[in-house]
Amino acid sequence: MSSTASQPARTHVQTGPEAAAWAERLRVANINPRTGLATDYLNHFNEAVMLLEMVPDMPECAEDFLTWSPLSYAEHFTASNFKARDLAIEAYEKANPNVRAQFDHITDTMTSILTAVGSAMREVEKDSTRVRLAEQATLWVKPLIAACGGIINGGAEADVDTIMAN
Repeated sequence: MSSTASQPARTHVQTGPEAAAWAERLRVANINPRTGLATDYLNHFNEAVMLLEMVPDMPECAEDFLTWSPLSYAEHFTASNFKARDLAIEAYEKANPNVRAQFDHITDTMTSILTAVGSAMREVEKDSTRVRLAEQATLWVKPLIAACGGIINGGAEADVDTIMAN
């Protein structure tokens, strides 16, 4: 569900006053100037995890989780009250294609997990089964959110296979 429109690879890195002004605009807007990504998008996934974490204590919260629906990066910002939402979308589109592909791969994985869990929860009748689904999904998604945070903040590349194996 992430926006992965192919962008031409950058042939050079901008420098000078124009690049500095762009980086400052991003920084002020809470968008990482090195990656062009904003952590605000992770709120979309954190919301789903928060709802899933409530299910073991209040199984009726599964119904609240079932109202969650996937949103791409652009869809999230378009629907949000994020002050610099247009800038966030523009920066995402201009982001390094390799960084964006890695980010999109993890967010696509989280979306797949959450939608599969939602589908499974709709089909089961026992609260105990919904609780187990919620607990397992939380264990899978939380490390992926952390990995996305690392990518957004320009940290070391996440090893998705290692994260998924745990």
